[in-house]
Formats: sequence, structure tokens, C-alpha cells
Amino acid sequence: MEGGDGSVAVPGLGALGSGAAAATVRELLQDECYSDFLNEDFDVKTYTSQSIHQAVIAEQLAKLAQGISQLDKELHLQVVARHEDLLAQATGIESLEGVLQMMQTRIGALQGAVDRMKAKIVEPYNKIVARTAQLARLQVACDLLRRIIRILYLCKRLQGQLQGGSREITKAAQSLNELDYLSQGIDLSGIEVIENDLLFIARARLEVENQAKRLLEQGVETQNPTQVGTALQVFHNLGILKDTIIGVVDGYRATLKENINSALDIKVLTQPSQSAVRGGPGRSTMPTPGNTAAFRASLWTNMEKLMDLICSVCGQVQHLQKVLAKKRDPVSHICFIEEIIKDGQPEIFYTFWNSVTQALSSQFHTATESSMFLKQAFEGEYPKLLRLCNDLWKRLQQYSQNIQGNFNASGTTDLFVDLQHMEDDTQDIFIAKKPDFDPEKALKDSLQSYEAAYLSKSLSRLFDPINLVFPPGGRNPPSSDELDGIIKTIASELNVAAVDANLTLAVSKNVAKTIQLYGVKSEQLVVSSQSSFPPAAEQTIISALKVIHALMGNAVQPLLTSVGDAIEAIIITMHQEDFSGSSSSSGKLDVPCSLYMKELQGFIARVMSDYFKHFECLDFVFDNTEAIAQRAIELFIRHASLIRPLGEGGKMRLAADFAQMELAVGPFCRRVSNLGKSYRMLRSFRPLLFQTSENVANSPTLGDIIPFSIIIQFLFTRAPAEMKSPLQKAEWSHARFSQWLDDHPSEKDRLLLIRGALEAYVQTVRSRQGKEFAPVYPIMVQLLQKAMSALQ
Repeated sequence: MEGGDGSVAVPGLGALGSGAAAATVRELLQDECYSDFLNEDFDVKTYTSQSIHQAVIAEQLAKLAQGISQLDKELHLQVVARHEDLLAQATGIESLEGVLQMMQTRIGALQGAVDRMKAKIVEPYNKIVARTAQLARLQVACDLLRRIIRILYLCKRLQGQLQGGSREITKAAQSLNELDYLSQGIDLSGIEVIENDLLFIARARLEVENQAKRLLEQGVETQNPTQVGTALQVFHNLGILKDTIIGVVDGYRATLKENINSALDIKVLTQPSQSAVRGGPGRSTMPTPGNTAAFRASLWTNMEKLMDLICSVCGQVQHLQKVLAKKRDPVSHICFIEEIIKDGQPEIFYTFWNSVTQALSSQFHTATESSMFLKQAFEGEYPKLLRLCNDLWKRLQQYSQNIQGNFNASGTTDLFVDLQHMEDDTQDIFIAKKPDFDPEKALKDSLQSYEAAYLSKSLSRLFDPINLVFPPGGRNPPSSDELDGIIKTIASELNVAAVDANLTLAVSKNVAKTIQLYGVKSEQLVVSSQSSFPPAAEQTIISALKVIHALMGNAVQPLLTSVGDAIEAIIITMHQEDFSGSSSSSGKLDVPCSLYMKELQGFIARVMSDYFKHFECLDFVFDNTEAIAQRAIELFIRHASLIRPLGEGGKMRLAADFAQMELAVGPFCRRVSNLGKSYRMLRSFRPLLFQTSENVANSPTLGDIIPFSIIIQFLFTRAPAEMKSPLQKAEWSHARFSQWLDDHPSEKDRLLLIRGALEAYVQTVRSRQGKEFAPVYPIMVQLLQKAMSALQ
């Protein structure tokens, strides 16, 4: 093969030449002169400049020419050695150019198709965009035109409504509300056709608001629910109901606070006394000693005026709340009070009343702390201050009734819907209490500090005459005049405190302390006068009195025993009467009680009048007759539990006997309630007559008040005839069974006897191969087990 220079390349020589060339390349790479040309940041100008300064130019050029020659030879050798690969790559490049040409042609065709498609899509798209924008503008324009047309119509209607005055004010408010809605979310400024109308709307809204406020103010002052309801409807239509109510109530608060400060202003109270003589600089304002009475008269006059104002304002707030609670929007049917309290806020009056009492408490405290004269007046004449508060409370209650009367007499059925909770109207919100708020107590708590000071001074006034009549070291008892002075002091304190029940109770406790002090002083006086009496002599007399007392007991014991036996005999006769009847159709009894009860009442009355009333020692008599009364009640309950059968009519008659039993034993007692457990058992057993067996078993009176044996014995009356009671099982008479109970007072013995009767019933059922027991049986067994476990 020919080389580039016309020589023929021999294969062997080519290989040798290739090896030599590789060696030559390595030499070039290792030569420092050529190493700079391999750097990536090689710069011709920099290399040339360095070469000029470092070596002779001729030598450098010769060396570079030699390197170029060697590289040319190396390239020639590489072409010769790989000419076949180079030819193949050249052929591949030609094929690649053809492929690329074909791809370019197809890309051009695709681009043309895309351009044609774009031409077909862009134009409709642009038209759609334009039409959409046009439609949106048309819709906005139409909406604006509809708003403008509606605004023009409403403004014309509003003009006519404003001319109608208060009769059309609610409709005017509705029109304003709709106009506000039309103006929301859109800018109407710059539209000439409605510029004047917008100004008119603003003026009309201000006019309607002011007219509604005047109507509301006039309505609450005159207690006119029609006017108040109309004003509230206007505020509701305008969307400012809650803010308006809050503003009105806040205005009342501010007015009351200002009047409280004015009523307690020491400068105002002392103004009459200071008009004659002007005080110099730095001189404090206080009443002179001679004008204290005038100062207090002025103070209490101001306090009466303040209470009148509080009563009037509270009445107005209450009236406002009642109208809010009644009034409903005719469109949405929402009660106005719900809009006020929907955010969890408490009711208007409770919030207002709480602020009133807090203002009274804080302002009173501030005023009395800054003026000793005010403090002395409130503490010294606290009953007068409390009477004013009590009168205020009573007037507020009367206000509630008057408000309800105004509602009933107004006849404004077009403004108020028929309430389903009319019972709320009969309740006075000044009386109603909440778990965490008592309005009357809150009012009186504002005066608590003055009450404590007054009671302290009252106790001192009560103790003073006692200490005067019992001086230290004195031995003479008080005279009649001194006792009259003590009594007059006590009566005076009680009369002054009669303005309030709680204050009367507190002063009564002071009176009790006074009486105790008098007793202690008197006892000290008596002890001191009898200190020489020998203790042995006292013991001798006491022993003799005990003998007399025992002799008195032995003397009347036969009579007491005879009376007790006669009472028991009368009570046992209840078993001779018929208690099995059903209740009458009218539900009323023909007689208030049974015949045996009438006989018992007559017997006890005769015994007291014929025998015991002749004794002068009544305490001794009652000590003995009360024991007879307790025994009589226990026997009555015992035999009442044994009545069998017992019908509904019998239960009613027996219940009447229970009530009459209290009257029967009354002559034997100072008070029937003094009989203790027997009296409580009589009262507790009567309701059980009409209760179900389950309720009887769960009664809380079992065990503590009524023994279990009595209750279980009573449940036998509700069992079938085959379940025999202990009395029937033993075949005893009622008298013998009662005697057995007296001989066995232990509850355990009585329960064992009842258990025997229940076990006999079980054997009876099993002997007849019965499949179930009476419904009352498991209840009786449960009670028996409970009673036995309680005894262990």
C-alpha cells in the first residue's frame, strides 16, 4: 500500500515503525518543552511570552519544528496502520448524513402539520376567550344594572316609607337592609344615576336608627311592649340588634355608676353646710359637728333617690329582656334573645344585675374608706340601709308583675307569637335563682361589711346595761327599773332589726348571748351568796328528793299499767274489723278512721282529763305518759302489719288510722315529735302501705327506723293463702303472738320464727309439686338474708 509520501509500507517494517513511533511519543510527552501543550488551560500568548524571556527564539523554534515533524510522522503511521477502520467510519458517516437528511425532512413535514393544526385551533380559541370575557363583562354589567334598578326601586319605596313615620319604620328598615345587601361586594361609586340615591340611603339609615333608638327609649320608660318590639324589629332588620342592646345596657350601667358616685359625694352632701363659710385652701370637706344631722338627712335622701333610680332602670332592663324573649322575626322565626346569647353570653338581666351589685359594693367601699362620716352613717344606721335594699327588692318583684300585666293588656298579637312556655311569665326573674347566682343575696352581700360592724355595736349596746347592773364585786341583784332598762334595750334592738328576717336572726343571736351573760352574772351572784352552804346539806336534800320521786312513781305505776293494758286491748280489736274491701268508686272513705281508733282516741282523752290532769307535777306526768304513747305506737304498727287480708280500701282506711294515731297519743305528749324513734316509725310505715313489694324492700327506712321483722311480717299480707304467717303456722291468737314478741325482744329470735314459716311454705309448694313460688317470696327471702347478715 502506498503511503502518503509515495513509499510502499512493508508489514514488518510497519510494525517496527509503530513501535518506534510509540517510543518517540513517549519521549515527546516526557520532554518538559512539550508538557505545557497538554494542559487544559494552555494559552498561546502566555506561552509565547515565557518562551521569549526564557530561551533563544531560534532554538525554541527549531525544537518546535522538530516536534511537529515527529507528530506528522506519528499521524502518518497511525493512518497507515488503521486505514481500513478509517474507511469504514467514513462510509458510516455518509450513511448517517443520509439518515439525518431524511429525519430533517420528516421533522419539516411534522412542523408543517403542527402549523396547520395551530392555525385551526388558535383562531377558535381566541374567539372563545374573547366571547368568555365578553360574557363575564355582560354578566357583571347585568348584575350591576339589576342592582341599580333594584336600588332605584327601593329608594323610591324607602322615601314613601319614611313619610309614613313610625308605622312604616320596620318596613323602612327592611328596605335599608336589602339596600345594604345590594351594596355589599361591589363598588357603586362613580355611577351618576345613583349617586344621590346613595347619599339618601346613608341619611335614611341614620334617621331610621335615631328614630328606633328614641322609640326604644320611650318604650322601656313607659313599659310599652309594642314600641319596644317595633324598635327591636328595626334593629334586627338593620343587622345591629346585638350591638344596640349591648350599648343600651352599657349606658344604663354608666348612668347608675355615675348616680352612685353622685349620691355618695361628700362634697355634694356637705354643700349646704359649706355655703355659708367657704373653706380655705387645703381644708378637707366634712360636716361640722352641728350639721351632722343635716348631713345624714341629705345622705339618706340621696340613697332613697338612688334606690328609686335603680328600681326604674332594672325595671326597664327587665322589660327589655322580656320583649327580647317574646319577640320573633316574622321571616326567620328566630327569637331575638337567641341572637343575644348565641355566643355563650349570659342573660341580659343577670349580667346587668351582677354589675349593679358590684358597682354598689365597690362604690360604697371606696366612699366609706375615704369618708369616716359615711362609714359611721352606714354602720350606725345599717338597718335603714338594709330596709332601703329590701324595699328595692320588693318593688322589683312588683315591677315584674306590672310588666306582665302590661304584656297581657297590650293586645299586640301581631308583634308577639303565642308562647309555649307561658309558665315562665308567671315567674319573677328577680326571685329566680341560678346554681351559681342568687340575685337577692348578691344585693345584700354588697352591704356585708356594714352588717358585721352593726352587729358588733349592737352586741356592745346589749352588754352595756348588763355590765352596769352587775358591777365587779357587787352583791345586790338588779332592781326592777334596771331589769326594765335591760328589757327595753333588747326590745329596741329587736324592733330596729325587724326590717329584715336575717338581720332579726342575727340580732336574736346577740340577744341570746345577752341573756346568757345575764344568766352567768346572776349565777355568779347566787354562788357568791351561797358559798357558805355546806355540800353535805345539799347531798342530804338531794337524796330525800330521790326518795320522793321513787315514791311518786310507785304510786302511779298501777294506773300506768292499767292504762297500757287497756290501750293494747283496744288496739287488738282492729283484727275484728274488715280491711279486705276494695276502694270505693268515688275514691273517698265513708269514715275518717276505724271504730277501734275512735274508741282509742276517746279513751286516752278521758284518761288524761279524769286522772292525769289532776296532778300538778306535769313534767313527772308527761315523763310517764310519753312512755305509754311510745308503747301504743309500737303495738299499733305491730298489729297493723298482721292484718290479713288487706284490700285497697283497707289500705286507705288503715292509712287514715295512721294519721289519727298521732292525734290519739297527742294528749300523752308535750309534742308528738318528742317520741323519737316510735314517731319516726309511725311516719315512715304509712307510705309503705301503697308501695310495691320491690319499693318496700328498697326503702331506706328499713333496719334503722323500721325493724326488718315488721316489714317481712307485713309482706305476708301480699302472699297467697297457702303461705302461712308465723301467727297462722303456730295457730296462735293475736294476743298470744303479741305476748310472744314482748317476751322475745331480740330481732334474731323474731327473724328465726319468720324463717320457719317461709321454710314451711317451701315444703308446701314442693309437696304439691308446684313449679314456682309466689312473686313476693323471693323478696321476703332477700330481706330475711339481709336482716340476718346485718345482725352478724
